[in-house]
Amino acid sequence: MHVDLSAPLLPDYRSSQVDPPDFDQFWSDTLTESRSRAGDVSVVAVDSPLTSIDVFDVTFSGFEGQPIRAWLRVPAGANAPLPAIVEFIGYGGGRGHALEDLLWASAGFVSFHMDTRGQGSGWSIGDTPDPAGAGPQSPGVMTRGIETKETYYYRRVFADAVRAIETVRGFEIVDASRVAVFGRSQGGGISLAVSGLVPDLAAVAPCVPFLCDFPRATVVTDAYPYKEIGSYLAVHRDKVESAHGVLAYFDGVNFAKRASAPALFSASMMDDVCPPSTIYGAYNVYGGDKEISLWQYNGHEGGGILDEERALAFFTAAFNRVESATA
Repeated sequence: MHVDLSAPLLPDYRSSQVDPPDFDQFWSDTLTESRSRAGDVSVVAVDSPLTSIDVFDVTFSGFEGQPIRAWLRVPAGANAPLPAIVEFIGYGGGRGHALEDLLWASAGFVSFHMDTRGQGSGWSIGDTPDPAGAGPQSPGVMTRGIETKETYYYRRVFADAVRAIETVRGFEIVDASRVAVFGRSQGGGISLAVSGLVPDLAAVAPCVPFLCDFPRATVVTDAYPYKEIGSYLAVHRDKVESAHGVLAYFDGVNFAKRASAPALFSASMMDDVCPPSTIYGAYNVYGGDKEISLWQYNGHEGGGILDEERALAFFTAAFNRVESATA
């Protein structure tokens, strides 16, 4: 059944999320510090049975220069600058196996699949630790370091994601003007954050994005992972205001306001993990050209492979526009 506002009400919904006055300065300082600590990028060829795609094991510098793992997949024999798609991963997952996630490279693009620090083993393999210490937290990462914006977990993840974009743009095989980002669920939320922090992306496709509209999400659904925040605040009753003050710096709503790249969203009417109103909270204030697929009879799986098929067409059109504009 539908779990949230009816479809006709969604276009008019507005989130109650606040816009912290030092939001931009906070993120500028975070990224400046991380860039200042960046080291060399390691790119190691992977011996695989694939004949049409070359796979590389990459380690790059993320938040505060900490090492982040990723898979780089390139169409075999490619020798000209290509468009690139950077993909971020859903909650609990890692970058997975070298032979997984071959769609973007099979379509002729460079594919960069960033590991998510401190995750993996939930449903796919992760290889990147999160070395930062944290205070008491609910199981999972949603309340890790929630005491302050400086220590909150997603500060590190979002900085990693921006550094992933910058790393990809430094590869000779990549056309730096034609880089897009894709993600599903948590990966969609990370994509939205990047869209608000990197001003010149070619396109972004956040599918059923998580990490949007915390004020509503934490009370409208009893499903995890948002429930982690509710469980934490049910115990730490005196931290409701301070926790939401921190979360405002990491909400897709506030990143969406600052974004300008063409965007293709998706949402599902039966999604109890990321209720559609929370996604529309970000979509309705998104700063660039945008469109959304609303799946009537689906849950958190969204459009599944159709989301990816639509994103592929969307990215191809965006890359062609950029190429034509610079020709």
